[in-house]
Amino acid sequence: MQYSFNQNRRKLVVKLLALTAVLLVLGGCFPSNDLARQEYLMQGNTMGTTYNIKVVGENIDSVKLQQGIDEKLKQLNQEMSTYINDSELSTFNQSSSLAPVSVSPGLARVLKEAIRLGKLSEGALDVTVGPLVNLWGFGPEYRPETVPSDELLAQTKARVGLDKLVFEQGMLSKSIPNLYVDLSTIAKGYGVDLVAEFIEANGINNYLVEIGGEMRLKGFKHTGELWHVAIEKPLTNERAVHQIIIPKDNAVATSGDYRIYFEADGQRFSHIIDPKIGKPINHKLVSVTVIHPSSMTADGLSTAMMVMGEEKALAFAEENDLAVYIIAKTDHGFVEQSTVKFMQYLK
Repeated sequence: MQYSFNQNRRKLVVKLLALTAVLLVLGGCFPSNDLARQEYLMQGNTMGTTYNIKVVGENIDSVKLQQGIDEKLKQLNQEMSTYINDSELSTFNQSSSLAPVSVSPGLARVLKEAIRLGKLSEGALDVTVGPLVNLWGFGPEYRPETVPSDELLAQTKARVGLDKLVFEQGMLSKSIPNLYVDLSTIAKGYGVDLVAEFIEANGINNYLVEIGGEMRLKGFKHTGELWHVAIEKPLTNERAVHQIIIPKDNAVATSGDYRIYFEADGQRFSHIIDPKIGKPINHKLVSVTVIHPSSMTADGLSTAMMVMGEEKALAFAEENDLAVYIIAKTDHGFVEQSTVKFMQYLK
């Protein structure tokens, strides 16, 4: 899901707030007798959503630490927000020039990974898909919840495609003047990585970072237990825990299609768009959770596999040795499957 950098509920891919830290006393593992260890909670707003950060240690200046975190996140928004008119990415989108332009290190890092994952997933993840998202009524430009005509769909689809975006040697260019790039599918994940790296640079090695449902964890809670995370049950009308996992020193991202959709003529249309056909996905896969060292990578992969569907997603995960947990809907309820690599994280 392409997350907008505002609080508009119409977003391309919802990285559901299914991944929240569950501070449960689930059996003692590695108990600590160090009473000086404290847990510090920092909360705030960024990218149209909220962040929750917990760090554990001794004599941590959490006020100063949070100031540094907010500065990092402010810079991220100025680089790649599509809701800030003069952001680096907005400037590129607004320009009709086909000439290459240099980009900042942060934007370069995200672009490089977005393009890599796009190619790896054979186009399932496509950061140029924004015009189609908006066409179906899920983007920042509000549209009525109606099914577009075939003609309009074809016209819009002609503006989409990773093959129209070129990033080489730190220079970014496009082959058509109206190409629109939206990095929301991995930008929050990158934000999590950015914050985690900043925390570690300050000598802290026990933390939990969560931005809009994307997470990265390391070390232990102040009780000496490993961090536990809940995967949400994929229901539209309630929030409930489906599975508890212990990610260890990793990031976690979940994508799903069961919260944001519209119905027309008795048919349900998901907010997750398949770039290849230009239409909302139409399969039984409802949730994908990925565990990976990088939150940015996990973020993008979970979106790509939601587009693929159940069988292709599992085959893709096994082929690329990924830790993936999927939930599919059947006539008899939900069915869960996971890759072998994911099983070590199940509680």
